[in-house]
Parts: sequence; structure tokens; C-alpha cells
Amino acid sequence: MNAETAAAPSTPSLKDRAADGAYALGWAALKYLPEPVARGLFNRIADTAWRRRGKRVRQLEANLARVHPDADEARLRELSRAGMRSYLRYWMESFRLPTWSRDRIAETMQVKGIEQVTGEIDRGRGVVIALPHMGNWDLAGAWIASTGYPFTTVAERLKPESLFDRFVAYREGLGMEVLPLTGGQVSVVGTLARRLRAGKLVCLVGDRDLSEAGLPVDFFGEQTRMPAGPAALALRTGAALHPATLWYDGPSLRVVVHPEVPVPEEGDHNAKAVAMTQAMADVWADGIREHAEDWHMLQKFWLSDLARRHDA
Repeated sequence: MNAETAAAPSTPSLKDRAADGAYALGWAALKYLPEPVARGLFNRIADTAWRRRGKRVRQLEANLARVHPDADEARLRELSRAGMRSYLRYWMESFRLPTWSRDRIAETMQVKGIEQVTGEIDRGRGVVIALPHMGNWDLAGAWIASTGYPFTTVAERLKPESLFDRFVAYREGLGMEVLPLTGGQVSVVGTLARRLRAGKLVCLVGDRDLSEAGLPVDFFGEQTRMPAGPAALALRTGAALHPATLWYDGPSLRVVVHPEVPVPEEGDHNAKAVAMTQAMADVWADGIREHAEDWHMLQKFWLSDLARRHDA
């Protein structure tokens, strides 16, 4: 995530204003389209982007080549087309999600292992659920909040500020407490720790960290960094840490909450955090390998790619 210091608001650029306007149109208009029309529209947008094979599609294919190193070019193109459709499905659902009833959300979800989380919370122990950019994490969050387990999460600050405010309002409307990653009035880590010590739930997307503070992990045989937050919070508060994986299965969103990541018996705090983050990465790798088309990673991810970007 790209940290930004709190500074005086600047005038949004034309690009920023256009982005804000596009999202505003999506939330204001697309949610009222008949669902088959909306789905067809977003599939066409996905297919058009895929055929043009721009930078983000090429990066998606480069990432998928790490997930399936034996795949030939035709297979990678097939996966990237499915990946773009999955990614645009996420946005289509996100624009429409505020209009979904609780019953509609429940009918869409198929969840395994959630009793591990609710059991811990009912006993007064905090829980961190950490998940990769798979499927529709907003839909999964709306579902768990609707079952009586509201949670706290963190949002990366976006430009322009009005767009960030839209995302915060959208997620708060789904039942989440949203903390800005940077520029807020309170300590993010301190607030999350207080929630966990109070026996609450925290959900964090944890598979991508471009900062120097990320922890080193091996992912599909290559080195990258992942956020320290999930493991560090579990170590600091005694909360249970559960990785989750998500994928689409026809009209449904499937979610598996995996067993708690144990705290290593030996090593200092940093060594334990690295080991726990690696354990999560291994779980996520298995899920991504099985459902690669639902891993929405259209950015540079591995350190070797990031190094080439910096050297360019």
C-alpha cells in the first residue's frame, strides 16, 4: 500500500475527478439495471480490456504464469480472460451490493469454517481474518456483518479525497467500521488492537505490501513482501489469526475460513511474525492455485518485478 502523509488538501486533477465521477455513476445508476443486463455489460467491458491486452492484463498474465508455471500461452490467455471477468464481476456486485437484501446476501454465500471465528468471539477472544484479493471480499464482509458479527477493517487512502469518502461510506453502509490507513485522527494499529482485546473481529486484506515494512515471504517459489499487520496484531493481543480464501462458483461466492495459524514456540517477535505470515501465504497459495482466475492481482507483486520497475 502506498502510504501518504497527512497534508493540506490539493486540487484534484482531471484524472482524479474523472475517476470519482465514474464511481459515482456506478453507484448511482448501475445498481438499478436488471441484473442480466449489468452482468452482460461488465462481461463486455472485461472482454474488451482483455482483447486490448493493456499493461494491467499483461501483468495479470505474468502473475498467473507464476501460479501455473506449466501453462502455455493459450492457457494463460484463457485464465486471464476468466480473471478479467471475475475482476469486473467484483465491481458489478460492489456497485449493486447496497441494494441487496440480507436474504439475497445469504443466498449468495457458501461459507465453511466460520464457526471457528464465531466460537472464539462468543468466548470473548478477538479474531483476525486475513484474506487475499480473491472473489468479493466486500460481499463476504457484508455477509458476516449481517449475521451479527460486525468488524473493523482498514482502507487505503485514495485520490481524490471524495473517492476515498465514497468507499468508506459504501463499506460502512455494509456494516463495517473502516479506518483510513493514513491521515486519520486515531492510531490504526492502536484501534485495531483495542478492538481485538475487547473480543471483536478484525478483517484485513493481506497479500500485497509494497512498503519496506512488509515481511519477506516465499510465494509460488519467488520472494515478495506481505503486510506485517495480521500476524503482528495476533501476537500483540493474543487474538486468533485465521486465513481465508474466496472464489466464485457459478452464482455463489464460496469462502473457506482455514484453521488458526499457531504462534511459533521459539523466536523473537519478528521471527514469529514472519513464520506466521509465511504460513498464511502457503494457505493462500493453495487456494489461488486452485482458483487462479479469482485472484485479482493486476499489479506488480513479486520483488523481481518491482525491482525492474525501480530500475526502469
